[in-house]
This record gives sequence, C-alpha cells and structure tokens, in this order.
Amino acid sequence: MQIVSCPSCGAEVKFRSHASVMAVCEYCSTRVLKDANAVKDLGKMSSVLEDYSPIQIGTAGVLGGRPFTVVGRIQLRYSAGMWNEWYLLFDDGKTSWLGDSSGMYTITAEYDGAKPPQAFEDLVPGRTYGIGGGLYTAAEVRVADCIGGQGELPFKVGDGYQAKVADFRRGQEFITLDYSDGPQPVVYTGIAVTLDSLQCQLLRDDDTIQRAAGRYRGKLTALDCPSCGTPIKYLPGITANLVCPACATQIDASSPKAQVVAAGERVEAVPLMLELGATAKINNQDFTIIGMMRRADDEANEWDEYLMYGPRAGFSWLVLTEDGWSGANVLSSWPMSYMPGAGNVAVDKVQFSALYSYEAEVTYAVGAFNWRVSVGDKAQVAEFQAGQLRLAAETTDSEMTWSRSSPVSADQLAMWFGKGFKGKVKAPSKSKPFGNNRYRTTAKYIIWFMLVVNAVPLLFNFSGTWFMTAIAAIAIYLPAVFLDDNEKT
Repeated sequence: MQIVSCPSCGAEVKFRSHASVMAVCEYCSTRVLKDANAVKDLGKMSSVLEDYSPIQIGTAGVLGGRPFTVVGRIQLRYSAGMWNEWYLLFDDGKTSWLGDSSGMYTITAEYDGAKPPQAFEDLVPGRTYGIGGGLYTAAEVRVADCIGGQGELPFKVGDGYQAKVADFRRGQEFITLDYSDGPQPVVYTGIAVTLDSLQCQLLRDDDTIQRAAGRYRGKLTALDCPSCGTPIKYLPGITANLVCPACATQIDASSPKAQVVAAGERVEAVPLMLELGATAKINNQDFTIIGMMRRADDEANEWDEYLMYGPRAGFSWLVLTEDGWSGANVLSSWPMSYMPGAGNVAVDKVQFSALYSYEAEVTYAVGAFNWRVSVGDKAQVAEFQAGQLRLAAETTDSEMTWSRSSPVSADQLAMWFGKGFKGKVKAPSKSKPFGNNRYRTTAKYIIWFMLVVNAVPLLFNFSGTWFMTAIAAIAIYLPAVFLDDNEKT
C-alpha cells in the first residue's frame, strides 16, 4: 500500500493496488494522479449519486477461494439508466470489476488473448460475431457517461469521460469489449454472481442506506409528479424511471430531486387488470406489480405487459393477450448460437421452433420501470415455441434480450393477488353444485340408460347382472370426474 497526501487538502489518500493510477480524495473529491514518485491534482470529481447499492468502498468477499476488497468505483449513466462498476483488488494482487445494475451483478476480468477485429461502430445487437475462437451474440452496444467516482482506479477518469462498451452472450458465457480508450478494444470475460455467492461482508445495511437516501431500498413508496402532482408508486433504488398515470410525464427519480425527462400529455387511462402496488406471494417469494405497458404489433394486435418485482427474484412479467395470461422471465442463459431468421433455437437442451416475427411498439405506459420507457419505443420480436413454452427475442437499436414464458390461469392470478386482480375468473354455476361438470353430466345419462336397458336381466339374475353393471358404471363415471377436474385447472 502507498499513502500520499492530497495536493488539494492534505488528507491521506491510499493506493492499495500497484495497478491504480488515480484515486479520489474522500474528503475533498480531488482526483489525485499517481505519477512515479509524485502526485498531481487533476481537479474535482463529481460525487456519486445515492443509488441504494449495498456495496461500498471496503466491502470484502471471496471469488473461487480468492479474497478481494472493493477499492474504487465509477458510476455510469446511459440513455436508459445507470450502473456502477466497482474496482476489486484480490489478495494476490490481481484486479477485476464488479458490475452492479438493478440488483444484477457480474464479475469481469481482463482477457490477454487476441483482440477481435470488429469496430465499435459496426456492432449491431442481435448479430453474431467471432470472438476468441467462438461465436457470440451481441447483447448490448452503448455509450455511457461517467457521472461520479470514488476510491482508486486503474485509469484516469473524470467529468466528460465516456465508456464505449459492447456485451456479448453465448449460453451462460459473456464477454465485454471496452472501446473507451481507442479503436482497439480491451476484452473482459465474466460470470454472473450474487452477493451471497461472493460471501460479501461489510455491506451497507437497510438502515445505513435509509439514512443516506431518505428512503428504504425496494420498499414501495410514492412520489408526486413534478408536472401535475399525481402520486406515483415506485421502488426506491430499484425503479428510477417513472411514467405518471395522469399526464404521461417521464420522470427520473435517481437524483435527490425528481427530474422531468420528457413532458407528457393527458391521456385516457387504460383499465388495469392488475393494480399498481398489488402484492402476491408466489413460490414463497414476495412480488409487487410496479408498472404496465400496452404494446401493439404491425397488424394492430394489442396486449398488456405488467412488470413485477421480487426482492429475491428480481424482475419478471405477467402478460395478457387475447389467448389469456402468461408469466415471463428474462433469460440469463442464452441460446448457444443464434442467427436472425433462424428456424429453431435450443435453450437448456429444449428445442424451440420459430413461430412469429413482428415489430412491437409501446402505445401506453404507466408506473415504474428499471429502464426508461416511452410511448413509441419499438423492438423487433422473434417468437419460438416448444409445447406450452415460448421464447421471445427482442431487439432494439442498443440491446437484445431473451425471455421465456408459460401460461398462467386467471384463477391462479386471483388467488395470488386477491382484490388487486381485476380480470375475469370462471365462476361456478349457482344452481347446480356441478354446473360446469359436463363430463359428469354426460356420464350420468349413460349410466341411467344402461340401468334401463338392464332392468329385465336384473329381475332374473340380480347378483351377477348387478355386479357387472356396477363395474361398468364406475368405469364410465371415474374418467368423467378426472376430465372435469382437469378442465378446471
């Protein structure tokens, strides 16, 4: 460790890693450049925004048996949101980055192999590229601005610094190409992680975050629309992009003071089948409905998508189409290979056949989202099917995502959300206890007819004929019960 004096205020500035070239003074936010045996004042660094992250400088953990400590971070903002990159120093002197975005975490390390030939401007989400001897699909291509920093860093960074990055996926693997320093990218390979899997210690607890931010992370609260004053329910630290239900104004709630991103116009409210703020316990996990958007395809077919969030499960969707309800989750494991227009794809050893291809456009949005959504947003969608399961690949100008969905009954949603569910539920007949049991009713008619036909044999040989008749009646009625019960579910 090297300790120097801040050239601006004289406070101690620590360099724990030999790879670090810059550190931000924690007292005066001066950027201190380490140059040989001297230090230089590079000016002030913007303070990071309170983003409710549990990670902080000094957080420690273990990856693959190797202990590490968080020694720095940069905070980056792009058109749809922001994220943190935490700089990690391992006890063996190696370094890595811990990506922190909407509660999703990845660890990446620099790759020493051959550099790919692709230029940043030529990369297109959804296309497949050869990198390091394998084929990877471009997942995200974006330019982000550095809006704040802390601790020590391996390069000079400050206001005006831009990160030009592209993420690629194949199965559970992913690669990041960083073009920030020039046309030749730095290659990082990575894995998805959780804070529990990293055995993290010295994390910020809820009370510490609440004292810094004024609100608890992930606890449903309300913010008044700066344009019209209508209260909007959202989850601090989770969903910073809001759409007012009354005036459609887009609001950025990531800063201490909510800011209007785009003014809206009063629109006719769309009836919600699931109330914003409705809660449910699904598979022993708590979920809250936080946002809804209506989309339409190029043939004017419309459907509704409800965004829900669970503290342990993250984000997922409940989708209502003319065919009924389905539940959808974003995939962390992508197809091993995918080409636009492919006839089939495989995920988790399941083969899916191509179904539809269309353009989807947002026509209405309300509530809170973990990215910036607005009316007019468009995406190219390719759907695939295997039995009742469906895959959907959605591609925009900047990113591609994969999701998997399966049917959910309205009765099940009513059980989960109670009064928060406003959809239609099949009601049993009030006049008959088995009013909807059509197979039972048919079976009864067949049994009565059989008894009438066998009435004469019953008079002459009651014991033998009665036994065979009873067996036949059971053989008819039990399958009818099974079919009725199966139809209800």
